[in-house]
Amino acid sequence: MRTLIITSLIIFSAFSVKAQSHVKTGWTFGVLPSVAYDADLGFQYGALTNIYYHGDGSHYPEYLHSIYTEASYTTKHNGLIRLNFDSRAVLPGYRLSLDISYIPDEMSDFAGFNGYQAVYNDDWRNDESSDYLSRAFYKYRRNMFRAAADIQGSVTEKLKWNAGLGVLSFNVGSVDINKLNRGEDENNKLPDIECLYDKYFKWGLISDKEISGGSFPFIHAGATFDTRNMSAAPSKGIWADAFLTYSAAFGDKSEFNSLKLNANFRQYISLGTPKAVLAYRIGTQLTLAGSTPFYMLCYHNNLVLKRAVYESLGGSSSLRGIMRSRILSNGFLLANVEMRLRIVSFDIGTQHFYIASNPFVDAGIVVQPADIDEDNLALATVLTGDNAANYFDFGKSNIYRPHVSGGVGLKIAMNENFILSIDWATPFNTQDSGKKSNLYIKMGYLF
Repeated sequence: MRTLIITSLIIFSAFSVKAQSHVKTGWTFGVLPSVAYDADLGFQYGALTNIYYHGDGSHYPEYLHSIYTEASYTTKHNGLIRLNFDSRAVLPGYRLSLDISYIPDEMSDFAGFNGYQAVYNDDWRNDESSDYLSRAFYKYRRNMFRAAADIQGSVTEKLKWNAGLGVLSFNVGSVDINKLNRGEDENNKLPDIECLYDKYFKWGLISDKEISGGSFPFIHAGATFDTRNMSAAPSKGIWADAFLTYSAAFGDKSEFNSLKLNANFRQYISLGTPKAVLAYRIGTQLTLAGSTPFYMLCYHNNLVLKRAVYESLGGSSSLRGIMRSRILSNGFLLANVEMRLRIVSFDIGTQHFYIASNPFVDAGIVVQPADIDEDNLALATVLTGDNAANYFDFGKSNIYRPHVSGGVGLKIAMNENFILSIDWATPFNTQDSGKKSNLYIKMGYLF
């Protein structure tokens, strides 16, 4: 894997043009195999391109234009087709961001509602356990399409306003066992059983209006306060934002109109040198009005899209080491703290590299639980022959108990903006993953 990473960076270097000694000018072209690893998604293979335009270099290390495209698929049946355009120059005085993404996921994670209120049994998906049911037991199919356009303007030099619109469309259903079993050895085929997603529907926790997905146009607006000295890897400054998102729904989905509030605060503190930085993020997403279908509870709203998808709580974009979408609720609080330490800097030709490490701790907590009628649920599980105690723990303290993980990362950066990220993390509670540790190979810092 290390050889692959270094080779990829050299390939990226070979496609760069108009490089100068310490300031990049003109266009920088990158064409890479899209090779990554996520403990939840498996190995990723495909191709990506990232094109930066720095103009005369007066804004370096910031860019004037960024064009990013990717087509990839993973060994755990998660795909991505994405085009992202981010520009500070198309509309003078404004920042314009456009994103079109299609993310098919045959094995999307679903462990139930409200964090620790939903009992997670790792033996049920561990095929080496005597209690094994299926690797797909905590899965469902979720294919997502997103088109979004966002614009940012200035109130003052540091205070910006933001507005945007788009559409989120979901197609969801049970795991397609027959599709996943094609070409598999008999010993590796998934058994055709009822998964947790199917049980939640039978118990009435997922309604017939949300069982197959839907499309939701949205608009959002808010403000951003930004004093960072750069965006990709700041060594000082604050980035804070607050915004409202209204998601519309029509026809039989009209009950899923909702208004959500997001607020985030990030600070980067230089510890005597830009090579040692304490970085932390605190964020929340709250439902102010309306209701949300279960498959949108895992979506974390953002003003400017830098990643293909943002899971709410659990996984590589929120709580590293904790299984993807482990905590589904109407509102949550999130915190990440990490120490960023640049170990060494060096040049290869005209390209500038550094290697850094980032030990971290992540934590999240439910603050607005999803509604569960315990009496109706008790009756429903009896009627289906299930033992509710195997799936739920209704002790009130469980809902508001924090989910915590920790780990360490390695970063390999080229020209400040192109940052390869390798994070290893482990949950502090086996209810959050079952595995002792998880590994993620991505692009960029988490925040």
